[in-house]
Amino acid sequence: MAGKILGISAYYHDSAAALLVDGKVVAAAHEERFTREKHTSEFPIHAARYCLDEGGVRISDLDCVAFYDKPYLKFERLLETYHAFAPRGLASFVSAIPVWIKEKLFMRKMLKDSLSELGEGKVKLVFPEHHLSHAASAFYPSPFQEAAILTIDGVGEWATTAIGLGQGNSIKILRELDFPHSLGLLYSAFTYYCGFRVNSGEYKLMGLAPYGHADSEQTKLFKQKILNHLVDMREDGSILLNMDYFNYATGLTMCRDEKWLALFGIPKREQESELDQPYMDMALAVQQITEDILYLLAKTAKELTGSESLVMAGGVALNCVANGKLLKKDLFKNIWIQPAAGDAGGALGAAYAAWHIGQCRPRNVLNGQDAMEGAYLGPEYGMDDIRRTAKKFNAPYHHYQDYGELCKATAELLKQGMAVGWFQGRMEYGPRALGNRSILGNPCMPDTQKKLNLKIKYREGFRPFAPAVLEEDIAEYFVLDRPSPYMLLVAQVCDKRIKPLPANYNQMKMYERLYHLRSDVPSITHIDFSARIQSVNKQTNERFWTLINAFKQKTGYGLVVNTSFNVRGEPIVCTPEDAYRCFMRTEMDYLVMGDFIFDKKAQPKLPDTDDWKSKFKLD
Repeated sequence: MAGKILGISAYYHDSAAALLVDGKVVAAAHEERFTREKHTSEFPIHAARYCLDEGGVRISDLDCVAFYDKPYLKFERLLETYHAFAPRGLASFVSAIPVWIKEKLFMRKMLKDSLSELGEGKVKLVFPEHHLSHAASAFYPSPFQEAAILTIDGVGEWATTAIGLGQGNSIKILRELDFPHSLGLLYSAFTYYCGFRVNSGEYKLMGLAPYGHADSEQTKLFKQKILNHLVDMREDGSILLNMDYFNYATGLTMCRDEKWLALFGIPKREQESELDQPYMDMALAVQQITEDILYLLAKTAKELTGSESLVMAGGVALNCVANGKLLKKDLFKNIWIQPAAGDAGGALGAAYAAWHIGQCRPRNVLNGQDAMEGAYLGPEYGMDDIRRTAKKFNAPYHHYQDYGELCKATAELLKQGMAVGWFQGRMEYGPRALGNRSILGNPCMPDTQKKLNLKIKYREGFRPFAPAVLEEDIAEYFVLDRPSPYMLLVAQVCDKRIKPLPANYNQMKMYERLYHLRSDVPSITHIDFSARIQSVNKQTNERFWTLINAFKQKTGYGLVVNTSFNVRGEPIVCTPEDAYRCFMRTEMDYLVMGDFIFDKKAQPKLPDTDDWKSKFKLD
């Protein structure tokens, strides 16, 4: 009988479910995509139901359900932390402990009650540790028989960072760094102080960092103050944080604002307020320190394991700028990063840990290919689903019988500068849209970045966009010698693409720099001439590859702008109806779903379109 394991992550943020059948990942999805509540912490009932349905599995068929951490260990950490910092933290204690006493201490019952909604049958529950789940998500689907493992996030139970060694079907944890000393929480503290929301705004801080002036006295002073007062960075990459400056251990905020004001000379930025140069320099300072710490940790992992390959997971592994810098250090011959590196990926890792470690099952490495199926592991909707959506909204469309002709038509729209919603195949697992739930644009047009940010995504104008490039054409545009299928590596745009710059470029104001024509692919070239790259392989996603190739035939450029199909504050779209509603509520020009093209000009108005912008939830 085939072995079947359901993995679950829940009750913190980014709840998700994943299903393994005989060690192969069959399905995985974020709960937020079904409930439309971004970063939801609720039990992933919809995601779990989808996974079971996709695999043709009943609850009673499961070997076990694997939860992504150990709740009692986490409770122990909370109690010991409150005790260590007493009498500080009373307000946080009063807020947190009743929830644990009433609910989370009875996690087995909570899980079993929720699982009972999926069908009848007793099910065994197993609880791998948080960083073991991350490590399993990084190593087991990787293309390596042996690899050093590095997992870095905010905190699991106690561990905030772990170094391990994966060999065959085994994982050995070699070093751990414990709470409250955390690179992830250090980065989140600066996310908070720069006016972005913790657990979702870290991407924004990373995107803001290139606007900082690397050679300015202010940036150098910020770095010096961080290293002298906030974090003691050791040669092995371990860190000690000065908790006199931080409040997250026992408080309700990330840091002690008054002490940061005295240290840095600037107040905490309020959300949505203007971004001044000091915050850009602060973002750059902590980004550079993060890169330095990551390098030291990777160096230690290399020394401890002697491996030629490195795999990574945990929220900090989503810092694609740091990943790109690490790649250039040539510490490891190969680096592979779990595309769902955050807590959602813990569901998959927990299932893998239960299979390979809990049941001692062997592992098959797929001839240099990872086992993530391109991260296309979510629901798929067919022609009838799209037609039903069109009928519901009385929406006219053009149906193409030939997919090649559809791609030619869409490529022509992109060539003309149109913003196109692109909805195909199975939804992506992880935070990045990789060509199945995407909004696409022309990378050669200078105004594409501004249009997508301000008129479609409704987000901050400074945020960059990523290119999706034909894998075989990477070297034509970027200084990168390998594929980057999951948009987790940043590399420089080739010199031959860069245009001459004025002598005062670095002294220009933020948006003057942003809208200056820097390259012949300006809408994917960040102000430091970098890009967060997604390479598209024909075998992995033939439909997306065919579209980009059609664009290349028309323009000579084998890449397009690719951003996630959502607006600020909402999850990536899941269903055809989600896609149509997002299309109609933004200034997208066309929507392509399956083999159907919807023209905005021909669509009837949605009843609630007029007041929608005032209602959508901001990050």
